[in-house]
Amino acid sequence: MSVFNVRGLLGVTPSSDALAQYIASFSSAAEPEVKSYSDAVYFNYYALGLSLLFTPKNGYKPATGLTRSVLRDADLVLEGLDFYNVPKPAASDPKTKGTSARKAELAFSTFPGIPLVLTVAEDATDKDGKALSRPPQFSGQADTTGKDFVACFGEPARKGGGAGPSSGSIAIWCEWTHDGLMVEFGGDEAKGPQAWERGKDAIWKVISVFEEKHA
Repeated sequence: MSVFNVRGLLGVTPSSDALAQYIASFSSAAEPEVKSYSDAVYFNYYALGLSLLFTPKNGYKPATGLTRSVLRDADLVLEGLDFYNVPKPAASDPKTKGTSARKAELAFSTFPGIPLVLTVAEDATDKDGKALSRPPQFSGQADTTGKDFVACFGEPARKGGGAGPSSGSIAIWCEWTHDGLMVEFGGDEAKGPQAWERGKDAIWKVISVFEEKHA
């Protein structure tokens, strides 16, 4: 079975046939909630666990709160895709019930296209400039953990989160800049003072795909 390369969608406009076909492959009736700002326009497909980031070009500065029908598609390009993996907690879980953070997270369903297959850059090197041996592609499953990402992509170029008390800290995240990939992790393993020690077992919550950035 052929694998669709989501990176091929980067740079397309909102009215691209390729993008429309990709969305329709999951739902023929999916309509995005549009959030427009002067420097970014988001298409949020909550039921599909997918958010698209379009960046204005040619001097276009969209007003806040525009509807889909009045956007200037020709002056918007797809810069990033966010894929969500949202496990449902037990209804009796007191740590998540009723919190604003949990409500925002539950706005997105889990992306129906899991496993999410991503291409892996072939010319990556470690911090000493030594070429890394990596597989040609990576398959993100619903239970893929931090150690799985590191095993494939190597140590991330950037990372953050995990500091502070578990109740209020930002979950850990890693970015492989060369691969155009950022991953946010979820669950108790991804928060709190020992988050990085437990992070290898944390399951991904959001995979963000963007254009590769070379040094």
